[in-house]
Amino acid sequence: MNKTDKKPTWKQRIHEIIYEADTKEGKLFDVILLIAIIASIVLVMLESIESFDKEYHNFLNISEWVITILFSIEYILRVVSIKKPFKYIFSFYGIIDFLSTIPKYLSFIIIGSHHFVALRALRLLRVFRILKLARYIGASNNLKIALKASRAKIAVFIFFIVIICIILGTIMYMIEGAENGFTSIPRSVYWAIVTLTTVGFGDIAPQTPLGQLIASVIMILGYGIIAIPTGIVSSEMARTNNTLDTNTQACPNCLKDKHKDKATFCYNCGSILNP
Repeated sequence: MNKTDKKPTWKQRIHEIIYEADTKEGKLFDVILLIAIIASIVLVMLESIESFDKEYHNFLNISEWVITILFSIEYILRVVSIKKPFKYIFSFYGIIDFLSTIPKYLSFIIIGSHHFVALRALRLLRVFRILKLARYIGASNNLKIALKASRAKIAVFIFFIVIICIILGTIMYMIEGAENGFTSIPRSVYWAIVTLTTVGFGDIAPQTPLGQLIASVIMILGYGIIAIPTGIVSSEMARTNNTLDTNTQACPNCLKDKHKDKATFCYNCGSILNP
């Protein structure tokens, strides 16, 4: 019997369900985990409403404990199902999983641990891992490659915008002056940024005709500038090969993914993949 034809162990089975999304059980696990994450975020939001928390505190507390225990079990299973646990523990998602689970346990040790509510909200970041389904991998990889290829052009573009804002802010400081709210060049640059991005808080506004004319030009210019980064990324995406791998296999040894369909060995470390 071929080594790759052996019946998978319980660790391999758990690894396939938890880390991959190309099986029925794996997809079901991701759906359940997604529901738990959304429910947890809703509980965090409701708990921040003082009147609601006061009336339904026991319900919120019990529900949060149930979800925390589920996430704790999932965290332990993720650790024991791979050959090198520290690869997961110290990975980005491993740290996120730990930080989003630990706050509830800290309530036994630290008084006023509700201040760690922001850490519980980190669970929402786990959605990005769960949504790593086969049909989305190609699109996400295309976007990642396009952003990486565009970073130099975008950096030059941002640098150009910063220079424009500094120049326009300095000009408006000279035209409007402190009597119209432009009390310094940094404050005038802040106004230029707000105006160029079409945000328009309205806390500072030009009063002179020349200042209003320049402001109008900046507003119109802003609409064109906003579209440039989108065009840069879109252009790079058009050049990207759309035939990227869509396999969700994750190596149980090094956690590398993006393996080719029907791959038997990991391209990174050479370990045997789950059958």
